Amino acid sequence: MAAGTVDDNTVLQVTATPAALALIERMAVKHGPVMFHQSGGCCDGSAPMCYPAGDFIVGDRDRLLGHIGGAPFYISGPQFEYWQHTQLIIDVVPGRGGMFSLEGPEGLRFLTRSRLFTDTEWAWLEQAGRVAPGNLARGS
Repeated sequence: MAAGTVDDNTVLQVTATPAALALIERMAVKHGPVMFHQSGGCCDGSAPMCYPAGDFIVGDRDRLLGHIGGAPFYISGPQFEYWQHTQLIIDVVPGRGGMFSLEGPEGLRFLTRSRLFTDTEWAWLEQAGRVAPGNLARGS
C-alpha cells in the first residue's frame, strides 16, 4: 500500500502525522468535535485552522478534502486550485498557533506540509473526479 492511500484503491488528499493526530485528540477532548479549514487568509497566513465543529461557516467554494483524526478538513477554492496536485500532510511544530485556531494556547501549532502526488495517484484522483482533469498545475 502506498503512503498516500487508505487502501490500494483510495488516495488521500489530506493526512496527518502521529503528532497532529494526538493534538487533534487533545483539542476534541477539550472542545468537543473539531473541524479544520485551510485557507490563504490574511490574519494567519495559510495555516490550517482548527475550530469547534460548526463554528466556521464553510463557503460555497470550499471543498472537503477528507478527514484527519475524525475531523473534517476543508480547503478554500483558491487554495485547492493551487495545491490540488499535492497531498496535504498536517503536522505539529512548537510555537503559537493561529489566533483563531484552538491549539493557540497549547504552545504548539498545526502546520501544512505537502508532497506531489505520483502519476498513479493523480490518475486515480482524476478518475474519481477529485481534481480537475488535465490540470497543468500538476507540473507534469
